[in-house]
Amino acid sequence: MKSAVAGAGLILVVVATALTAWAMACGGGGEPTVAGKIAFSSDRDGNSEIYIMNVDGSGLTRLTNNPAWDNFPALSPDGSRVAFASSRDGNDGVYVMNADGSGLTRLTNGPAEGFAPVWSPAGSRIAFISYRDGNSEVYVMNADGSGQTNLTNNPAADGSPTWSPDGSRIAFSSDRDGNSEIYIMNADGSSQTRLTNSPAYGNAAVWSPDGSRIAFQSDRHGNWEIYVMNADGSSQTRLTNNPAQDAEPAWSPDGSHIAFHSARGGNFEVYVMNADGSGQTNLTNNPAEDGLPDWSPVP
Repeated sequence: MKSAVAGAGLILVVVATALTAWAMACGGGGEPTVAGKIAFSSDRDGNSEIYIMNVDGSGLTRLTNNPAWDNFPALSPDGSRVAFASSRDGNDGVYVMNADGSGLTRLTNGPAEGFAPVWSPAGSRIAFISYRDGNSEVYVMNADGSGQTNLTNNPAADGSPTWSPDGSRIAFSSDRDGNSEIYIMNADGSSQTRLTNSPAYGNAAVWSPDGSRIAFQSDRHGNWEIYVMNADGSSQTRLTNNPAQDAEPAWSPDGSHIAFHSARGGNFEVYVMNADGSGQTNLTNNPAEDGLPDWSPVP
């Protein structure tokens, strides 16, 4: 799942040799066990566009081609569609297209409409961030763009939504209590509950596939690091420990690994680690900024 704090310039470039290194680091010497597709954004052609590829780096295909920026791609659960944000119509809007780049449709329409879309597990709804009410709020809409509804309704900044695997709850970040922390609410916006309580910032929460844990990022030790906690906020555990920034966690579809990006090598690269924080391995090696890893299983 993706958050607004990552920035529009980050890209994900995963190559076959790096995936082989990952597989060996995880205890095997063969192909990675994680299947599916990876959608990502890249400015390799001069501006930020949406690409899609297989998890081994093959089948690289550019899906968008526009002088404006296209970013924050999110594959639908069945892999047939890609939601993303774009400024092509003069402001940030949420769009959807088929996984081959065809059938482009704008879902939001207004002067400050939204970005960072995320699909519900059933693929029937999309949560996103919008400033249409004067501040950042978490919205949800049907997958065709209808029924756009403000879920958070708070004067503070709310963002970084992510769905629970059963679609019943949404985790999000909010600074309503003085600094950005992780909250959880029902999918209709009710029962908003704070999970973290730290003088530092916390955001970019993402649920594990089995719904038992939530990974997130926090700067509680002076720089961004990856943490994990139980879904009720208990047992908060630090997974990374590096003077550089480690951020933007993303679970593998089987829940055994967490991808993230890190600046520990001098620029942002995509890393992967076991779900307990061990086996941290660099997947990318590129002078550009690599980040926002997003795995989506395709049945």
